[in-house]
Amino acid sequence: MLIELRKGMTLHPGTFNAVIAPGRVMVSALNSNTDLQRFLFLYVSGNYSQLLSSISRSSKNFEVRRAFTAHQLFTILKEASHTVVLLEYDPTLFDGAEMMLPQIAGMLKEVGRESLVILYTSTIDRSFSVLMRQADHIIEITPAGESTSSRSPRHGRILPYAQQTLEVS
Repeated sequence: MLIELRKGMTLHPGTFNAVIAPGRVMVSALNSNTDLQRFLFLYVSGNYSQLLSSISRSSKNFEVRRAFTAHQLFTILKEASHTVVLLEYDPTLFDGAEMMLPQIAGMLKEVGRESLVILYTSTIDRSFSVLMRQADHIIEITPAGESTSSRSPRHGRILPYAQQTLEVS
């Protein structure tokens, strides 16, 4: 089971992937992959979701769980036994719980040993950059000439683990 974000850019089972991309890219990748209906799919969001209403969810194997705190997110991930786990990043989950970021990153990595794990956001911030440090792959899809993750928002430096993929018009 594979998810193709763009031609030649595929996400594989047994990996933890951090994806920074416009919502339309992720929705298109999910809606155009009919194979996803055959697999257990867990969609996890926080207090707010930008994608969920646009994703085609006709499969009975598509489960949606919401976490309202970092502790709830950790529990959901710990209990996950799905083929695909998509976590739509919500920074409000970590307000006052920044100390849980390394634990959650470790849990995403652990779940990614058996599943395809996707940590998704449309814009990067400090908490997301902490979570993505454990990722096997970091993929950024932006319009040509723009970048959201190659510079640390706090220090303005190039992050050594950032990968940029520029969209061709």
